[in-house]
Amino acid sequence: MTTIFAPTNPHRAVRWWLISVAALIALMVLVGGATRLTESGLSIVEWKPVTGSVPPLSEAQWTEAFEAYKKIPQYRELNAGMSLSEFKEIFWWEWSHRLLGRFIGVAYLLPFLFFLWRGGLSGELKRRLWLLFALGGLQGAVGWWMVASGLTERVEVSQYRLATHLVLALLIFAGIVWTVRRLAERPQIIAPARLRFTSVLLLIVTFVQIYFGALVAGLRAGRAYNTWPQIDGAFIPAGDRLWFETPWWRNMFDNVLTVQFEHRMTAYALFVLAALHAFDAVRSRTAAGGALWLFAAVSLQAVLGILTLLNQVPIDLALSHQAVAIVVLTLAVMQVERLASRQSAQAQPRAVPVGQAG
Repeated sequence: MTTIFAPTNPHRAVRWWLISVAALIALMVLVGGATRLTESGLSIVEWKPVTGSVPPLSEAQWTEAFEAYKKIPQYRELNAGMSLSEFKEIFWWEWSHRLLGRFIGVAYLLPFLFFLWRGGLSGELKRRLWLLFALGGLQGAVGWWMVASGLTERVEVSQYRLATHLVLALLIFAGIVWTVRRLAERPQIIAPARLRFTSVLLLIVTFVQIYFGALVAGLRAGRAYNTWPQIDGAFIPAGDRLWFETPWWRNMFDNVLTVQFEHRMTAYALFVLAALHAFDAVRSRTAAGGALWLFAAVSLQAVLGILTLLNQVPIDLALSHQAVAIVVLTLAVMQVERLASRQSAQAQPRAVPVGQAG
């Protein structure tokens, strides 16, 4: 019997599928950011997971959709007198965001079922992929839960729900990035415990910063206090301005000044932590490349954040800021995975019988 050696990585197709899904999620986050910046998120007031994928096709259908929008507070208090053509502009942003979400669901599920049918996925990998799929379904429900918060009493969605929606999307994205990295066999890196700890801490602080950034977006806090490095006339604002709401913790989520201040302070902490991690990685000659790239991305993100603030959140700078946040998260996940322990340091070639010798 003739024997050949199979490739060292039998999951190449799975990896490319997951990379494609991750790219679609990143695109959806940016489209969602544009939807928020253009105040388009409440233009569709119904959740129709299947039939909602078809936009209005006649003038009567457009009129019906517009009349439904006129019944919510955002139209009455912010957009009264809006024309049908102006409504169509915000409608297309929200419709595109929702359609992309549906497309991601299909792009994930169909190849996943194919790979399950073909076999070859380990039990651990299947469990992880099913979990990611379940989180994707939950994300759709959270998206509607977010939209529903702005349909009756508010003129925008709840910043709490907006932040939950964004963090969940990027948690799914991070899970896919981690899975892709785990499918690529590489030698184990022997890293100092402190380096592994700071990499994990960097990832946690990155998620905290993203959450605070979503609160800033939800409260439109970036359009207030447009000075740097001072905020409200000082580097650290007066306590009675930061903590005037009761109970005190509500200031961290509802007070525009406090939300922007905590976003700034977390950015400083992230920058310092990334610099220390990079210095330690270079000194110990362990995963230095990943640490330096992460520090560079954090530095660029800080510059974009400052420019976005000083210019009162123009859409191009705001979306660039959001895009680089995704890059920072990607590099942070990769650095944690790079330093994490592996069950096997290197894949072994597998012998596969292919037929009788002639």
